[in-house]
Amino acid sequence: MWRRLASAVAALLVLFVGSLAFNAASGQSHWPGPLDFVRVHPWVVLLLLIPLALIGLGQPPRPERRQDPLPPTAYRLPPRNSDFTGRDATLRQVRQRLTSVNDVAMLVVHGLGGVGKTQLAVEYAYRYLSKYRFVAFLNAETPDLVTPQFVSLAGELGLAEVSSDQAIPRVYGNLVDRRPWLIIFDNAEKPGTLAPALPSGGLAGNGHVIVTTRVSGWSSSAGVVDLEVFTRQESMKLLAQRVPGMTEAVADRIAEQLGDLPLALEQAAGYMGYHQTTPERYRDLLASHLEDMIGRGEPSHRPSVVVATLWQLSVERLETDQPQAVRLLELCALLAPEPVPLDLFTGSPETLDGVPADPLAWDATVGALAGLGLARRGDASLVVHRLVQAAIRAGMPAEAHVDARVRLCRALLAAVPDDLHSAPDARPRWQQLLPHVLAVAKDDPPAECAADAAVLLRLASEFLVQIGDYSVALHLCESALAIDESLEGRSAEVGFDLIALSQIHRDLGAPERSRQLAERALNVHESCLPADSPAIATDLATLARTLCILGEHEAARPLAERALRIDEAAYGPDDPYVSFDLIALANVHVDLGDHAGAAPLIARALRIREAKYAPDHLYIGYVLLFQARVLHTLNDSTAAELARRGAHILHTRLGRTHPKTEDAFALVDSLQDGTR
Repeated sequence: MWRRLASAVAALLVLFVGSLAFNAASGQSHWPGPLDFVRVHPWVVLLLLIPLALIGLGQPPRPERRQDPLPPTAYRLPPRNSDFTGRDATLRQVRQRLTSVNDVAMLVVHGLGGVGKTQLAVEYAYRYLSKYRFVAFLNAETPDLVTPQFVSLAGELGLAEVSSDQAIPRVYGNLVDRRPWLIIFDNAEKPGTLAPALPSGGLAGNGHVIVTTRVSGWSSSAGVVDLEVFTRQESMKLLAQRVPGMTEAVADRIAEQLGDLPLALEQAAGYMGYHQTTPERYRDLLASHLEDMIGRGEPSHRPSVVVATLWQLSVERLETDQPQAVRLLELCALLAPEPVPLDLFTGSPETLDGVPADPLAWDATVGALAGLGLARRGDASLVVHRLVQAAIRAGMPAEAHVDARVRLCRALLAAVPDDLHSAPDARPRWQQLLPHVLAVAKDDPPAECAADAAVLLRLASEFLVQIGDYSVALHLCESALAIDESLEGRSAEVGFDLIALSQIHRDLGAPERSRQLAERALNVHESCLPADSPAIATDLATLARTLCILGEHEAARPLAERALRIDEAAYGPDDPYVSFDLIALANVHVDLGDHAGAAPLIARALRIREAKYAPDHLYIGYVLLFQARVLHTLNDSTAAELARRGAHILHTRLGRTHPKTEDAFALVDSLQDGTR
């Protein structure tokens, strides 16, 4: 105030002196308004102004007010992770959503354990630290310890002797003078447990709250950001930055094996850095010892946390509240890291002691895994992250592991279509279940489920033959044969394995090996099955086709005719299995040069298949192409159109680049050229 007064007096003095000078220079005898008093009584005015100026100038100068805001105060904010990678778009999204309202804004970051929720919240705090005057980080994993942290926080804010029941409102009341502020509640449980610690009722405005949690059910309380695992590029970038000598190919494989889980990637980098393990060696260790490796190594920013124990508390809680949910999690842990169809269990309720038969109990069981973030639930499936699976497997006792595998073998055997020819949904169902079949039936299954595993492996190989993957089919079928040959009382199954192997070798261009296997299968089945068994018909038809390839057409013909008679008696004249015998016999006629004798057999097979299968079924496409070749030889003008229909079906079902599709279109082109 005094400085303003002194400035005013000084200004008047300047005006006074200037007026005198102006008056002297202009010779005016009259000044306008109050300044005329100055002209008449200048010395009186001067005597009045001098003391005021001296008083004002004598006041000590006050320090100037700071123009820059005070640096923000941080309470228990963890150190910043210098290796933080990616998440830029998510951080911008968090900032935009928090600043889109003027009152208290709350945002929940939800995701799987180890996905980086805490690191995201901490990085947000540091990245936007200059935007806040106060930042606090509170551990919310144990609800009873949240209030004591507020008592400590009150002391940090200068609030003395604050009781537990007053700590929360007193802290928020104090934050009114520290706006804008940010409070992070880390690893919270259900919304109700944290509600008393959240600002409400206008207690404090212009503040932001971030809650990190694995638990679902927050959408009614706040906006939710679902944090997913890294993209593959983010995973590879982290590994490349942290591990010397890391190539893209090895980084890609390590990231795949770790499911792109950020904590696991940090742990892997820590392990390789400490042990000086090469990336290639670490990749191989993951492939062979995943369950062991997830317990080794330490992330640089969280040395006490490893993937192996990351979900332990959640599982222990489930064991108390929902023990059947733990059993379901153990079953899923032995399956592939792919969507698990829930009807695998509802179709075989005994797998989980009848729980899937009760809709309410089943929904609660599946929901418990999703609610605690141990799995992601779809409309009709459950997805468990591969590292959650590995951690659960590592903690399962040997007897629990065997029991779960036995239950899964039985459930899968009941779920997979064993009739690839007649079941309308056989192909999509097998595509859905094949990864799980391979996961359960591999690696020397225990004796309690060895027989079931062998059947699953053979059926899987037959499906793979249908889609053209012969190399994997061969391996699976050989594994099935080895299991069945090691068990007693499995002669018939050994024969099934042998005939499946014979068909694979025939398609792979090894007819002599195919013949040996087919003859052995026929001998085995004739020794243990009735003479009119359809299994013997399959052996006969397979052997007949192989003999034709070897040029022994006359020997093949009676075998094919006998196979047809057996299946017609067993299934009836219009069964799809009969159509395969008709095609086998037609092939013999073609090889003998009797195309006229083959044509009615093919036409009958086509009628059977068109009555049983969808119009675009592969088996119809194959018959059409066979019929086109035979009719072309007989100079039938319909051959080209039949070939086009067959090629179109293969194109639709197999794709344009499949070898069988390419052969089909080559046939179409050749027939069209012949008709021009």
